[in-house]
Amino acid sequence: MASLAYTIPGLGTEDSVRLVESLQDRLHAMNDLHLTLKHAHWNVTGPHFIAVHEMLDPQVDLVRGYADELAERIAQLGGSPVGTPGRLVSDRSWSDYSLGKAGTQEHLQALDEVYDGVIASSRKAITLAGELDPITEDMLIGQTAELEKFQWFMRAHLEG
Repeated sequence: MASLAYTIPGLGTEDSVRLVESLQDRLHAMNDLHLTLKHAHWNVTGPHFIAVHEMLDPQVDLVRGYADELAERIAQLGGSPVGTPGRLVSDRSWSDYSLGKAGTQEHLQALDEVYDGVIASSRKAITLAGELDPITEDMLIGQTAELEKFQWFMRAHLEG
């Protein structure tokens, strides 16, 4: 259970703890995702290399920004965000990205599966935030909408 230094006015300690724990899971997911995207960026090969290679970098930057937003929201709620690799690995409930150097279609298929998990868990966090705090809910909705849009970009490359 998270320990809080204080809470946001109008939001009780128990609800703040639940939000902080949910946001910490999102923070781990975004830190993992931006590293995974960069890994794919470095290891993608094949005839569509440049299109996919260059498509991934803006998403890396966006997801890194989401990690910062999440960490700052945790701090606003009175929590202490954790961004260390050891905690990420010990706390996460998903498997590591196993693909190394591979073709664009292979990486995009694997990343599509990663996005399935990230988006599904983000939607669960949105549901919780919707019950407790509209500010946090709004932030998560905006982030998830952009993740869904990028997944669509990847899926467009996979079609045909």
